[in-house]
Amino acid sequence: MLRRTALLLLATPAIAQTTWRPERSVRIVVPFPPGGSNDVIARPLADRLQGRLGQAVVIENRPGAGGAIGAQQVAQAQPDGHTLMVTSTSFVATAAIQRTPYDAVTSFDSVAVLARAPFLVLVNPNFPARDMAGLIAYARANPGRIDYASSGPGSIGHFLTEQMNLLANIRMNHIPYRGTAQAVTDLVAGNVQMLITTVASANAAIREGRVRVLAALADGGSANSPRVPNIREALGQDMAGGAIWWGLFAPRGLPAPVATAIQAAVRDALGEPDVARIYEGEGALPTFAPMEAFRTELAADLARFRDIAARAAIRPE
Repeated sequence: MLRRTALLLLATPAIAQTTWRPERSVRIVVPFPPGGSNDVIARPLADRLQGRLGQAVVIENRPGAGGAIGAQQVAQAQPDGHTLMVTSTSFVATAAIQRTPYDAVTSFDSVAVLARAPFLVLVNPNFPARDMAGLIAYARANPGRIDYASSGPGSIGHFLTEQMNLLANIRMNHIPYRGTAQAVTDLVAGNVQMLITTVASANAAIREGRVRVLAALADGGSANSPRVPNIREALGQDMAGGAIWWGLFAPRGLPAPVATAIQAAVRDALGEPDVARIYEGEGALPTFAPMEAFRTELAADLARFRDIAARAAIRPE
């Protein structure tokens, strides 16, 4: 899926250029701290939008409340193209279980998908299962005996592992951490047995063989992604939402000429080879998808996360 959608960068007809240009600098809010994957995706994009839009494009990191603080600021801004936001699938996971002062679908215009990367199933090297079929068989024979890590209650890894539990009819014990870094550390140490995350969050441990990758939850990924089987081989079906997306948002009500101009600039920027090289470090592929397709995907993700939360009793801290 990732490789097919990446081809949209080449196959999608060119977006019509417009005469709109921003009147002042454009800010892109990243609702997470500097240095994370959202920041890594946003900064090269901002650099390349400057020349295309004719104004400075600056990144503002506004972390807190799982991204809700920065997202609220964007939702309340004027929809004139001067305030944008780059965030990821975690934006939807937060909205699925937290009361937010905005609606994840109706308070924003989902301007464009920027990139995607598959989630991976990682285990400690001493874990007895050598593949996903073995993990599922072990979990069925030992219900509740596998401890799996996540970056926190209601995180994407929490949702995806519980989704996998439901599809495979297994039960594992959730061990939440405050961030992925400590979860990876404890996986390497053997304090937990399994973790679902991305290449970006566990790159060194994967590269050095300190964890074993059993499967990817979606096809594709960059050259930096391990070549492992898709989880469908063990589940007998695709796992919806198996790739993280990063996307560009604006306050709801963006005028059509403004949206068209921003989309055209974004699509051109994502086509630059050096952007692809930077994104490859996240195991990601630049993957342009326009507003209507992104809005449909966003609504489907939110409904799926809410269903998983209800069935698996996922609640915020």
